[in-house]
Amino acid sequence: MRAPACMPVLLALLGGCRAGPTEADALAWQKRELAKREQSETPAEKPAAEPTGLFHHAGPAVAPGGTGPARYALLVYEAFDSARALSLAEFTDRFWREPGNQGYEAVLARVREELGSLRFGEDPERTLQWIQTPMSEPAWTPLSGRLVLHSSAGEHVLHAFDAPEGRDRLMLPKNAPCADVQGRIALSLESLQPGEVLVLERHASRKLIEDARARGAVALLACTLEGFNTDKSGKQRELDAIQYQSVPAGTTLPCGQISRRSLQAIRAALGADPGAQLEFHAAAKTEQQPLHTLVATIVGSTEPDKAVALAAHVQEPGACDNASGVATQLELLRAIVAGLDSGRIERPRQSLCFVWGLEMRQSSILLEQPGRTIVAAVVGDMTGESREASGALPLLERPPDPGALEALAPDAHTEWGASPVQLKDADASAIALVARTALHDTALAAGGWETREHPFEGGSDHQVFLGKGIPAVLFWHFTDFTYHTSLDRMEMVDPEEMRRTGTAIASTALALADARPGDLDRYLRSLRLEIALRVQAAEKAQRASIATRWAQWERLERQWLRRLCLGEKAGLLPAIDAPAADAK
Repeated sequence: MRAPACMPVLLALLGGCRAGPTEADALAWQKRELAKREQSETPAEKPAAEPTGLFHHAGPAVAPGGTGPARYALLVYEAFDSARALSLAEFTDRFWREPGNQGYEAVLARVREELGSLRFGEDPERTLQWIQTPMSEPAWTPLSGRLVLHSSAGEHVLHAFDAPEGRDRLMLPKNAPCADVQGRIALSLESLQPGEVLVLERHASRKLIEDARARGAVALLACTLEGFNTDKSGKQRELDAIQYQSVPAGTTLPCGQISRRSLQAIRAALGADPGAQLEFHAAAKTEQQPLHTLVATIVGSTEPDKAVALAAHVQEPGACDNASGVATQLELLRAIVAGLDSGRIERPRQSLCFVWGLEMRQSSILLEQPGRTIVAAVVGDMTGESREASGALPLLERPPDPGALEALAPDAHTEWGASPVQLKDADASAIALVARTALHDTALAAGGWETREHPFEGGSDHQVFLGKGIPAVLFWHFTDFTYHTSLDRMEMVDPEEMRRTGTAIASTALALADARPGDLDRYLRSLRLEIALRVQAAEKAQRASIATRWAQWERLERQWLRRLCLGEKAGLLPAIDAPAADAK
């Protein structure tokens, strides 16, 4: 394993340990950080000094200290086995995972087996739930596909796969029926003649499928990509990308997806031979299956009926999205368990619930379970992108806050795009501040990390929790040009990035589940740094309303932090509160 470029700095913090940090090293590191905080007490009005070369975060600074996520970052990072996580990601990536299908079930079975080896389901402090719920649609498993271009130049196989791990498996959109057809080619709906294969640069919507069938098409092939799928390296790798798509369940017209390179080949063949034909074969299996959701819980020591949720969805056929998330969550759980078993990590006051299943639905299912109240959620989606291979950066997505009303520097939305939000004071939290602190502490433990954050955009499990008024954040990576395409395979995954992201997720969740009074000072100092930055940016942009809203938001976040660290009644204590103007 290659050491990070800044590892000498970490070694210095750990007293020069070269064989890997021991328990004494980890505790010494924490004590040094705490001593540094107590001795230097950086004034709240000034930016906190960050360790040179370690933490590069495009966002607010974090007050240094050994509290909050710092209690866990090095311990989790040390115990996280990136090679083992990569192995599980490789296993998961072998399958096209859709709800209830063979690949989805195989991955859940593997995770369930590994959880059993950690005594989940046997130890009263480690419970395991295998939840079964009905599905409204049959489970769909792709088996094989083949698309052949026949022209005067000969026979050219454009796409083919005959095993779940096949490179061209996305040539079948989800729910595609079986097919065994051949016909001449039409490049527009208007020119389509009965018995022809329609090829378009359009998504195969329900209406388009119906129109193509009505005109006598024997198959519909679509070539689609998003703007963010463009390979920014200039290598034009997107030409070979097949986009992950779906057609309505019950579709009977054979449907397929093709790459831009294949579309170019088809157009070129037609130009030379108007009689060129396409031969299309597809095999898939549909069956009525229940939906399974897997929940592993580390039962809290003193408040077991309250829980912090961690979610990683299983479905979707990508290595980064979300084989990396499945594996990252299991391995960070292993790291926490290792800390608990060794005594290096205390069992958190509140429970930790780890859920694997169908995106969005898994979180709703978890919330429907009786016996525990979910008080916060940390979601890991697309956790392992290699920046060098995919171009994606590690990101923290905040819940709705004033930055979601108008993104001002250093905030910027990703290419995913903004979502409209309505801010409710009752939903205000400082969970993003805790997560940002975890990014800082992970960078220190890992010997360096460059990260970013952005306002709320939605699109993953955090949205479900936020919709119920539960504080939630998303750890993810973007812009990944391979997102939702056939190029999202294991060569895009960086096991060390999984390790860093997993450490940040685990440190955030543990800090939330076992917040302590001593954490409050560092959080409040970090909050003052953030609000000063936000208000200054709003004033510079002459957006007085945004500056005012951030100043109001600070008081709400302070109250939330007091409740987190001091208990439910702490939010009523005015003595700790401070006006936003103090941060300027």
